[in-house]
Amino acid sequence: MSDFSETWALVRGRFEKALEGMDQRQLNWRIHPDTLTLGEMAIHVAGAEVNFISQLLDTPLDEYHQRLKAASTAGIINDDPFPFSPEEITPESVRAALDAGKAMCEPIITNTPDAVRKKQIVSVLGPVIDGTGALARLAYHPGYHQGQAHMIKSAPGFPR
Repeated sequence: MSDFSETWALVRGRFEKALEGMDQRQLNWRIHPDTLTLGEMAIHVAGAEVNFISQLLDTPLDEYHQRLKAASTAGIINDDPFPFSPEEITPESVRAALDAGKAMCEPIITNTPDAVRKKQIVSVLGPVIDGTGALARLAYHPGYHQGQAHMIKSAPGFPR
């Protein structure tokens, strides 16, 4: 177990639990125009995992994983449209995205080779970071969005 895996497992599990039982309408409800929906947020979390791990391991990505990787930045830190439409964001597609991100991230975050820790990559926000910095960001990232999910779910107007 790496120094980041326990935190990642805890906060990612809490984020996933916050999304349990959400239907498509709830996953696509937007609290205001400048925020992600719960569904976009989940795909973004998975996309950040795919983005960092694919860079750390030099993993070629198929079309689906490329779209997930794009969700780490599109419409969040740039003005590109989010790569998944509301029609595509369903409970099943959110689960599939989270499973895809976890499948790539979990083996590396739980057992990180020294070469991965030292590798230089470009972070989602732009600066060059090493693998240790990437894993630190991945470890807290779902928790950041879990807090946002709570605020969205408790907001006036959220569909029940």
